[in-house]
Amino acid sequence: MTDFTPPSQPDPAQPAPVSDDPRAALQEALQEIKQVIVGQDAMLERLLVALLAGGHVLLEGVPGLAKTLTIKTMSQVLGGSFARIQFTPDLVPSDIIGTRIYRPNSGDFETGLGPVFANFVLADEINRAPAKVQSALLEVMQEGQVTIAGTAYEVPKPFIVMATQNPIESEGTYPLPEAQVDRFLMKVLVDYPTTSEESAVVGRSLAGERDVRELLTLDRLARYRDAAREVIVGREVISYAVALTDATRNPAAHGLHELSGQVQHGASPRGSIGLVHAARVLALLRGRGHATTQDVRDLARDVLRHRLVLSYDALASGITPDDILDRTIATVADPSGHGLTSGRSRAA
Repeated sequence: MTDFTPPSQPDPAQPAPVSDDPRAALQEALQEIKQVIVGQDAMLERLLVALLAGGHVLLEGVPGLAKTLTIKTMSQVLGGSFARIQFTPDLVPSDIIGTRIYRPNSGDFETGLGPVFANFVLADEINRAPAKVQSALLEVMQEGQVTIAGTAYEVPKPFIVMATQNPIESEGTYPLPEAQVDRFLMKVLVDYPTTSEESAVVGRSLAGERDVRELLTLDRLARYRDAAREVIVGREVISYAVALTDATRNPAAHGLHELSGQVQHGASPRGSIGLVHAARVLALLRGRGHATTQDVRDLARDVLRHRLVLSYDALASGITPDDILDRTIATVADPSGHGLTSGRSRAA
């Protein structure tokens, strides 16, 4: 009797082979995520940029726009651990960072680490938790560690917090103070899909939940983050990022006299830093070894919109931060001499 050896099957626990080129590998990962997520290309690109730039993202959109599914799918494709925290008014800081637990059988205390100890943390409806809980999470975001009973515990790397908030419901919420919102690298507005995209979403729902492949590993992501740090950022790119940020603080100095009474507080230098760091990651995703002013311009609204505090007159007139930024981007001179594009780019 002849022995029969069945053909080897790919191990689902092992990542599928991908290109060694960072851009090709990351684009392949994005395409795998898009097998599940339809019509949110810009959001997916921004989430990947934030992850590689070491920042966090605040997602604002009405319920039902696949924010939770997006983050969970990203963790599956990129090979990281995922945790979801549903923020409610009765949460306490230990519910998210962990606490000391007494074990009667041994008479000792053990440390129970909270759900923030994951690579991808979804803080669902962050504005529903009281200030102490919000501050505890934002401290983890800034320091990359938590302290329990005098001992510091580092969160896993990479680490990204994606917080969501509902813009149409304010009852029972605790809005994030401006100083805390400023800790997010980006605020991404998640809009409704088009009718054709929604038809595709409905069609896919009939087929049931779709499995995705794990294409990358945390080691690969760390290498791609290092590769992003090697992207060249020229002086003109830095100057342009600083000029855009400064224009939100001193609009009259940049010929934006009509905005002087509309912005109460502009973006801090953290806005300029965020723009430059995000721009070089975007350049890597676009297959370039250098960042351009176009990269800065494409990300300016996402990086700056949550850092603006508008005046009461502007709010009463229905003016939004994006209205201010649209005018700013259209007016501030581009030192590279390239043509300006004042319209918003929806596609990734």
